[in-house]
Amino acid sequence: MSLPYESQNISIKQWNEEDRPREKLMLQGRRSLTDAELIAILIGSGNKNETAVELSKRILSAQSNNLNHLAKLSVQELSAFKGIGEAKAISIIAALELGRRRKEEAEEQKSKIGHSKDAFSILGPYFADLNHEEFWIILLNRANTVLSKHLISKGGQAGTIADPKIIFQTAISHHAASLILAHNHPSGNAAPSQADKDLTQKLISAARLLDLSILDHLIFANRAYFSFADEGLL
Repeated sequence: MSLPYESQNISIKQWNEEDRPREKLMLQGRRSLTDAELIAILIGSGNKNETAVELSKRILSAQSNNLNHLAKLSVQELSAFKGIGEAKAISIIAALELGRRRKEEAEEQKSKIGHSKDAFSILGPYFADLNHEEFWIILLNRANTVLSKHLISKGGQAGTIADPKIIFQTAISHHAASLILAHNHPSGNAAPSQADKDLTQKLISAARLLDLSILDHLIFANRAYFSFADEGLL
């Protein structure tokens, strides 16, 4: 005969929904959880009308069930959901940022560039989820091994200024033989503007005078990119 306080074998369906994601993770492993269940663990509780899981599903649904879209939301935008205060919003943003940084560290192992996809993999994490424009360079030696990566400038949604003096001063001080240019288009359209084309040609001409080579110019737009080298525009 079992005592009232003795543990019983209770099916997952009998658990309170608030507890299911945590218990499911413990019993079945992290990979068994849905995106909504993982977010429910982060926020801990829902609101008067929704459990944490239901609230998480509603948040994801509003972002087309796309974690990349979710990662772009600000604290204020997440807090607009009933049941999500500032603390919960910060928890979601922090978790997604950790995921981005984990990917960034994994990509650091790719130290040699032989194709535009290699450069895309290296700089992709830096451009992920940005709502403003940034201009970066990758510096390489004569064997196309990455020496370093540098943020040259930040701007607004409309653009940023890439100062040739800063670009080439950085390249020379790090003893680079070549470099790859990169910036993003927050609009999501990776096609180069005429200003992008003009800047690229201007930098190529200046690089020749310094005995440097510009191997490519990549434009990032969400998870896609445009390569000047691949399109024969260098």
